[in-house]
Amino acid sequence: MRVNEIFYSLQGEGFYVGTPSVFVRFSGCNLHCPFCDTQHTEGCTMTEEAILQEVQRYGARHVVLTGGEPSLQLTESLVAGLHRLGCFVAVETNGTRSLPAGVDWITLSPKDAFVNESAARIALSECHELKVVFMGTALPDYGHIQARHRFLQPCDTGNAAENADILSATIAYCKQHPEWRLSLQTHKWLGIR
Repeated sequence: MRVNEIFYSLQGEGFYVGTPSVFVRFSGCNLHCPFCDTQHTEGCTMTEEAILQEVQRYGARHVVLTGGEPSLQLTESLVAGLHRLGCFVAVETNGTRSLPAGVDWITLSPKDAFVNESAARIALSECHELKVVFMGTALPDYGHIQARHRFLQPCDTGNAAENADILSATIAYCKQHPEWRLSLQTHKWLGIR
């Protein structure tokens, strides 16, 4: 598997914000979002056994499989191996591909508002949390997706003034549509990975 990095930190966003987590960031993605924070060409090839050994070095049992897009490489055997280690397996996905059996928590973060519609077509119909990157304008209709939790996350454009406007619009949208909750990228505020 092509892995960008494996590191230990706190979950910075969504339902499990603040949870000590081991992050396995896979290289490669089937989409090219303008705000992506992953260098998809970087990383190294690792066996599933090597990934499990690296995850096991840390005390946390909450593992986040992210990317890039993890569904391009994730296997049922890696999920089962993480479970054998006693891990809770969370996946952050753009939802354009199915996931292997056994995943404990699915965070669906659709990107259909940012990239070619056919490439970003959502294949998943249910998830534990739906986390949408929000630009402060219209939100696509995600009513067909069954989700226990719905989060809007203001897009970080790298411009402080734009970010402030987007944050204000996100707060206003959540207040007008209370089925949505605000998700902030707290790891950026705290200066951690």
